[in-house]
Amino acid sequence: MWSQIKIKNHLIACELLDKIKDSAFEFIRKNPNTTEYQVQEFILEEFKKNNILAAKPHNFPIVAFNESAASPHYFPKKVSKKLTPNTLVLIDIWARLKQRNAPFSDITWMAYYGKEIPEEIQEVWNIVKDARDFSIKFIEEELKNRRFPKGIEIDNIARKVISDAGYYENIKHTTGHSIGFNSPHGNQKGIGQKNNNRIIKNLGYTIEPGIYLKDKFGVRSEIDFYINDSLEVVITTPVQKELIKIMPDKS
Repeated sequence: MWSQIKIKNHLIACELLDKIKDSAFEFIRKNPNTTEYQVQEFILEEFKKNNILAAKPHNFPIVAFNESAASPHYFPKKVSKKLTPNTLVLIDIWARLKQRNAPFSDITWMAYYGKEIPEEIQEVWNIVKDARDFSIKFIEEELKNRRFPKGIEIDNIARKVISDAGYYENIKHTTGHSIGFNSPHGNQKGIGQKNNNRIIKNLGYTIEPGIYLKDKFGVRSEIDFYINDSLEVVITTPVQKELIKIMPDKS
């Protein structure tokens, strides 16, 4: 369980990551010839400026354009995809304060670089968003009955939303995980099919459902939350409601 100081440190990290996420999308807008790797390097520089740490061994943010995002754990190399008109952009970043036992924050946001979001991408985004939101709603309803849901039960909610929409085969990872201090993934079992344990009060978790279409694109939305002493779900990161539209800088 997290102490109040750990929760405070987590919240500070959440605020910093949200600011860096915004800066990364602005960097993309101003640099129409950028690559996945260059955006990743920009984010790492922002980490340094804000005095926060990523995690080893996976200490590099995920920046994925179009079909790169179809792989949930894609990391760009120096030679990587270049931004072009009509590009779906996925940014997954995690970091913590440079303090002992400071918890991570871990977020994923999506944007579209172009004038009109394709119907298929919009449809998949809406499904992922619903899977995320229904998962949180389920937790809240369970807590009203003073019952802490199991990881597998929350995972089942997200999977049902995605499966009912016809994308069962495109689920490539669990719905979420606990949040740690040495890694964004904590020591507690995650929100997935292998966890029959109940989630814990005053401990951070992610909710991050996704749909991944091979050789096309992938969509994921990730938020952080914990359950407080009043048995309320406290979402600690901003919640993305719509795909961000990035229009090329005309200056």
